[in-house]
Amino acid sequence: MTRYSISLIRGDGIGPEQADSAKAVLQAISDNSSTKFDISELEAGDVALEKYGKALPEPTIRAIKSSDACLKGPVGESAADVIIVLRRMFDLYANVRPAKSYPNIPSLSSKVDLVTVRENTEDVYLGWEFNADDKTVVALRVTSEKASRRIAEYAFRTAALRNDKKRVVAVHKANVLRKGDGLFSSVCRSVAEKYPKINYSEQYVDACSMNLIRNPEEFDVILTTNLFGDILSDEAAQVVGGLGMGPAANIGNSFALFEPVHGAAFDIAGKNAANPSSILLSAKMMLEWLADTKGDTKAAQEGRRIEESIVGLLKQGKKTKDIGGFLSTTQFTKMIVKAMY
Repeated sequence: MTRYSISLIRGDGIGPEQADSAKAVLQAISDNSSTKFDISELEAGDVALEKYGKALPEPTIRAIKSSDACLKGPVGESAADVIIVLRRMFDLYANVRPAKSYPNIPSLSSKVDLVTVRENTEDVYLGWEFNADDKTVVALRVTSEKASRRIAEYAFRTAALRNDKKRVVAVHKANVLRKGDGLFSSVCRSVAEKYPKINYSEQYVDACSMNLIRNPEEFDVILTTNLFGDILSDEAAQVVGGLGMGPAANIGNSFALFEPVHGAAFDIAGKNAANPSSILLSAKMMLEWLADTKGDTKAAQEGRRIEESIVGLLKQGKKTKDIGGFLSTTQFTKMIVKAMY
């Protein structure tokens, strides 16, 4: 038996509904397997900002630091004050965003199975912006050899463990951003030499954006910088039917945080209609990460059970109201648990 401490951020909008779904599934795993969880529900985001004056209160930070992993619901307007701060605090340098075709979810191709591996700590997301004068703002874009190398290494390790494609495409704009993206691309090429069995190529970001629409099934691992990765991963999610099926991981050397790609969706908050698949698939990624870092193969098996149950329901056309189905979030969650056990 292995027991894990999980910090669960409830978030804003549909966040609490998503968090409740994830908690129910994790509790079912804890009740029916040797993988056990102690779950701490935490506040962060718009509600926390209004209540405590901080989007990321100190008690929440302390609880996350004492946990084995963090699962986060979507956050509202204060998202940058939560997720970007946590990424830097724990040096979560790899943002991993799968995009996959699922049954009965509209997709440009039924054969899409790719993952964006995005550098997560620098680029313009550092927020280094300055007023040059009253009508001009200067933003600094930071690219380092260290950050480029470790994200490239992560991408190639990911490709080696995935399907038969074994492809990595590094995406940049080195023909224009000659210094920054020139450094990034040269580091990616040097790392590629260590992985001769991985098919390595490069694309400019505008060409990659087009090819994701034209031939999405050709992609395996997209390796890119912070801003480009944010944009391309959202595009990839839409290619396979939208952000509702999109999980994400923020991974460092000793800690990881998992979250849906999408936002708080205030327009359907409180209606018990939101598809919880994104946070459940994020929980699956969390279980896989725990398996890798703790050597717990049982955790990985439970993660696969989550995805298999989602696929099984989708094949039967059983979907939540927000994606054209008839089920509530609660009903869909209960069906997932029943399918798992």
